[in-house]
Amino acid sequence: MYIVLLCQKNKIMKATKITYWVTTAIVSIMMFYTAYAYLTQDTMVQAFHHLGYPDYFRVELAIGKVLGAILLIVPVSAKIKEWVYAGFVITFISAFIAHTASGDPVNYRAMPVIFLVLMLVSYFTYHKSNQPLKTA
Repeated sequence: MYIVLLCQKNKIMKATKITYWVTTAIVSIMMFYTAYAYLTQDTMVQAFHHLGYPDYFRVELAIGKVLGAILLIVPVSAKIKEWVYAGFVITFISAFIAHTASGDPVNYRAMPVIFLVLMLVSYFTYHKSNQPLKTA
């Protein structure tokens, strides 16, 4: 009976790790892409002006997104990952508020919420997969 329970727990842990890596990869890729777009596309310059942000904020946000995306996928201490997750939560919530306040269409408001949900799944599966196995 113990072996069956251990096998089931291993399958759950494997699914948890797969979920963690898939959601983390999606969030990281999106962060890399948006950082690249912030620095290279004129439409993003116009979008930041539309939202009322200065040019330097766009550059700072791009740098922060690249650093956060790297720290999210490399093995670093749990405290650093916590700060990365916190920073991205603030970023997604702020993006939702900014797009809502400026009267942007629903799809512009929905994207930060969708990525916030993906990131929260990543966060919770990160903590679940890093819990020690209880054998008692």
